[in-house]
Amino acid sequence: MARPAFRVDAVLVQAVIAGALSFAHLHDLAAAAGQDGWKAWAYPISVDLLLVAAWRRLRSEGPSRLAWCWFLIALFASLGANVATAGFLDLAHPPAWLRFGIAGWPALAFLGGTLLAHSHTTEDLETETETVSPAPAVPDPVTAVERESTPDPAPEPAPIAAAAEDIPALAPAPTAPAGPPVPAALVDHARKLADDHQARTGARIDTDTLRARLGVPPELAETIAAQLA
Repeated sequence: MARPAFRVDAVLVQAVIAGALSFAHLHDLAAAAGQDGWKAWAYPISVDLLLVAAWRRLRSEGPSRLAWCWFLIALFASLGANVATAGFLDLAHPPAWLRFGIAGWPALAFLGGTLLAHSHTTEDLETETETVSPAPAVPDPVTAVERESTPDPAPEPAPIAAAAEDIPALAPAPTAPAGPPVPAALVDHARKLADDHQARTGARIDTDTLRARLGVPPELAETIAAQLA
């Protein structure tokens, strides 16, 4: 069986060349700002990893303000290094703001990576709550047939009707207002939070704490708490 001929992917080659140039520019800029040795090589790795992490978050979980924010920050850092090394800055005498930005980048990149990796999914749960609507009720065919086949009751005699008029009408029993529909995924998530709260504190979770943990409106939090009771 003949092996397939090796083909060079032009897009992959272009990506490797562009990545190598951007990597070198970031290294040169960090070295010019006073970050020598291995620290100058760590800066381009940090910028590229933050860029990839934000892009992966956008591809896997859809558009979000958090992912777009850190994607643009990493892109600005990479693009700024490419432009700065093209002669727009005197790298032999770098300005103070460049040294300040390079020195503060590790803390900024650590914050962005942590938020992208461990951010809470309350926004996703709220979006799911807004989009999920209750299924329409389907009438039971057997009940409909029984209602059609059941004859109407005969009218009551006049004496009985007159006696019924003397009896005061009973007020209808109050019914509890129906709460907003709650998706099953949100109820399961709330039950996990309630179990974790009871395991840590020894007490049942209250409605205010549940609402703060879920990030949902008060009415929806009361409905969820009623289902967890």
